Amino acid sequence: MAKTVNVETIDGTMKLYEARPAAAPRGAVVVIQEAFGVNDHIEDIARRFAAEGFLAVAPHLFHRSGDATIAYDDMAAVMPHIMALTPEGLEADLDAAIAHVKDQGLELGQIGVVGFCMGGSVAFLAAAHRTLGAAVTFYGGGVTEGRFGMPPLLDLAPGLKTPWLGLFGDRDQSIPVEQVEALREAVKAASVAADIVRYPDADHGFHCDARDSYHASSAEDAWRRTLDWFTGHLGAP
Repeated sequence: MAKTVNVETIDGTMKLYEARPAAAPRGAVVVIQEAFGVNDHIEDIARRFAAEGFLAVAPHLFHRSGDATIAYDDMAAVMPHIMALTPEGLEADLDAAIAHVKDQGLELGQIGVVGFCMGGSVAFLAAAHRTLGAAVTFYGGGVTEGRFGMPPLLDLAPGLKTPWLGLFGDRDQSIPVEQVEALREAVKAASVAADIVRYPDADHGFHCDARDSYHASSAEDAWRRTLDWFTGHLGAP
C-alpha cells in the first residue's frame, strides 16, 4: 500500500511518499530523491523496498522551493531547487522522515537511508551525522568540493556514524574514478563498516530505468547489494 502523507519540519509541512509492506516491516528505508524531485522513479523505488518487506518513505526535499518534479533533460529547471538546499534544511527533513518512521514502532537501528544522485550525497551526510542502521549512496557527488553547503564527502568520511555502502560507475564523468578511490581510502578511517563498489560499464544515473544512462546489469547487481547491506545491518530493536 502506498500513499502520500504530510509531516512537519522546522520550515513547514513536507510531503512524504510512503510505501508499506504487506506484513509487519522488517525495517525501514528513507529514500532520498534525485535532483528531479520525488517522481515516478523514486516512488517506484519506495514500492520496490516495500515489496522486499521494508517500510519505505521518500521525503519531498524541494518543499521549500515549490515541490517540483522535473524532466530528466531539463537541468535549467533543476538549479533553483538545488540552490535552495542547505545542510540544515536537509538534516531537518531527514529528521522529520525518521521521526515519522519511529512513530510506526521502528528504532534507529532498524532504519536505513538510500540516496540517488543528489540524494546519494544527502545519504552520506545522514551517515556522517546520524547513527542509523545503514546507508547506501548511488553515485552521490561532492566528493572533493561538497554540495548544498555541505563539506566534501572526503572530510565527512572519517566521522561516519552509520555503516555505509557506495555504488559508483566508472564512466561517470561528474565523479571521476580518482575521487571514488580517494573516498574509498577516506572511509577506512571510520569506526563503522564501509565499502565501495565500482561498475566499469556504468555512467551516472545507471540505476534509473527512466534515464538513457540506465545500465541493467550494473543496476541489478547494485540493487542486490543494497538489499544485502540493509538486511545485514538493519537489526532488531
